[in-house]
Amino acid sequence: MFTWDGPLPEPQVRLAEDLKQVLSDRSCTFSGPVYFMYRDLARTEEDRRWLNDARLRYDITVIPPMVLCGEYVKTKGHYHPDNPQGTGYPEIYEIIEGSAEYLLQDKSLSDTVVVSAGKGDIILIPPGYGHITINPGNTTLVMANIVSTAFSSIYTDYEDFQGGVYYRMEKEGYVKNPRYPAHPRLRHIRNCDVSGFSGIKSRALYRIIGDEPTLSFLNFPERFNFDSVLQG
Repeated sequence: MFTWDGPLPEPQVRLAEDLKQVLSDRSCTFSGPVYFMYRDLARTEEDRRWLNDARLRYDITVIPPMVLCGEYVKTKGHYHPDNPQGTGYPEIYEIIEGSAEYLLQDKSLSDTVVVSAGKGDIILIPPGYGHITINPGNTTLVMANIVSTAFSSIYTDYEDFQGGVYYRMEKEGYVKNPRYPAHPRLRHIRNCDVSGFSGIKSRALYRIIGDEPTLSFLNFPERFNFDSVLQG
């Protein structure tokens, strides 16, 4: 599956049945496991204590290649709530193996962005953007993330509108989801610009654990400028 040199719990398994609410074809009869989520990982007890004290969590998600009734396999999609200062919680990802497309949409439906990423790339989800991860390739996608533990993800918009603003189809590419009232032009960028976040770009995500100044944006996003992250 993947290599991890630390304690590995049983994964949470997302089934095809769990995704029917967000697939383009809600009558899809595909069933069984779709992807696997290893939550709250730490290689050492020291790292675990630091993560807990910092209110952060390190996860790994494994998404094998597949097509679900014409649509490339994807995560369910979610938004993050605002922190106590009124700014949305961000999230940061790293591609460990394979490739991915991250479909981002802001809450006002004024911007939708596809971020294409490959092994070693870092993807930063800015405040206010919902996101779906798609595996459009023929190899298994393994990605890590670090996120604040101060909130729970919000899935209701994706459930209510049966997915994101666009669907990533195997044959047609990106097509509009007709249930949304607006479909902003879909922008495509290669990777995110994280140059404004010192300490991230040249390091694997796990190696940042213990570096409070570098990861503080995950709990205190109001102190940072995210304007250039999705400029491409």
